[in-house]
Amino acid sequence: MDTNEFVLQIKELSFGYKKSKLIYNNFSLNLKKSEVKSIVGASGSGKSTLFELITKSLKPLKGQITSSKIASIYQDPYSSFHPTYSILEQINDVVSNIDKDELNSLLEELSLDYDLILNRPHKLSGGQLQRCSILRALLMKPELLLVDEATSALDNIIALDVMKLVLKFLPNYGILLITHDMHLASWCSDEIIKLDTYE
Repeated sequence: MDTNEFVLQIKELSFGYKKSKLIYNNFSLNLKKSEVKSIVGASGSGKSTLFELITKSLKPLKGQITSSKIASIYQDPYSSFHPTYSILEQINDVVSNIDKDELNSLLEELSLDYDLILNRPHKLSGGQLQRCSILRALLMKPELLLVDEATSALDNIIALDVMKLVLKFLPNYGILLITHDMHLASWCSDEIIKLDTYE
């Protein structure tokens, strides 16, 4: 298979906060556009550590990680936005030359009003702000979307709606999902990778 098809390649990754206790040992993973792969495990199993390695916040002890353009959606949308700037200002910080037609189309898809994104984050509900996180991520036009427990703070019905919105645009990117929810992973994933607790 042509490696250019992959939006994420992890080859023989080894990492541990202590060299004597590895979280990942020769771990490999490939992800293509239109694929969803889930990293499932309990707290302390190294799920979020993997995202930090992919985004280069951490350096592996061994191995190689290559990825296409990344956008992320996190568990707590309030920590994803600065409290003193409007949602639109913060979208403009990471997306240059926003196409107004595209913005309006996505707002409609996500059931958001334009006036809403002129507000600061504290004016929005958690569900609205999580949809704004999705809006920002989609406008960044990623090829790899990292989704870190993005529905865990939401009730089951809203969580399902949020994941359906993320999956709706799936042909444009590949998704690597972190979750502790095996039911969610089973519902949406092409492959599930289970991690053992290392602590």
